[in-house]
Order: sequence, then structure tokens, then C-alpha cells
Amino acid sequence: MLSIGTLKRGFVNGVKTLLDLTKILAPVYVGVQILSVSGILNVMAQFFSPVMSVFGLPGETSLVLILGWASGTYAALGALAAINLTGIQITTIAIMISTAHNLITEGAVVKKLGVSMFTSISLRIIMSLILGFLFYRMFGGF
Repeated sequence: MLSIGTLKRGFVNGVKTLLDLTKILAPVYVGVQILSVSGILNVMAQFFSPVMSVFGLPGETSLVLILGWASGTYAALGALAAINLTGIQITTIAIMISTAHNLITEGAVVKKLGVSMFTSISLRIIMSLILGFLFYRMFGGF
């Protein structure tokens, strides 16, 4: 049976986690909104649109993908929240980010294990792109 102490600790831990995530998600969301209002996101979207269309994604998602690859899933989620996407598009970008995320930090960890950082990061990015392409072709590209 759950005790009051257990519930209290769970609540406090939940609030701490929420605050920690908000420290990441809110600034990224605001940053994406600023890029959008300033027109920079539109320029970026036009530039990356041909590449991102291979995955059935709009050009704006290039920012989400880059943030996910560099910083991790929470930064990508903050950016993703500022962009309107379909369910298939969200799933596609989620697959791509879950395959390759936080590459710099995780690459350094893998390097300590004796694996080439370049090889590790390259393979994860390549797999991310392949899986995004395959998912879009199988489920979104009809």
C-alpha cells in the first residue's frame, strides 16, 4: 500500500522533473517562435525543404532534427511543439530523433569505450535518415 510519504516524495520528484524539463522546453519553444516571427525559420525551411521532403517533412523540421541530433530529445520536443505537423510527420521525425540524438555527448561516451566518435555519429545519422525515409515510404508516402 502507498504511504503518504511515498506519495509526497513522488509528487515532489514529479514537480522537480517538470521544472527541469520546462527549463529546456520553454526557451527552445520561445526561440523557435522568435525564428518564426523574424522570418529566419521560413528562410531555413525553404533552404532545407528539398532534403526534408524526402522524408515527407516540411523544411521547418530541419531545425527540430538538428536540435535533436545536437542537444537531445527534449530540445527537439520544444522545437517540435512550435510546428504544426501531421501524425505521420511527428512519428517520422520522432523515429529519426530517437535513432540519433544527443550525438556529441553520447559520441564522447562511446569514444571512451574505444569506438571511433566519427564512426558512431556517422552510423547513427545514416540510420536515422534511412529509417525516416523507410517509415515515410511505408506509411506516409501514398
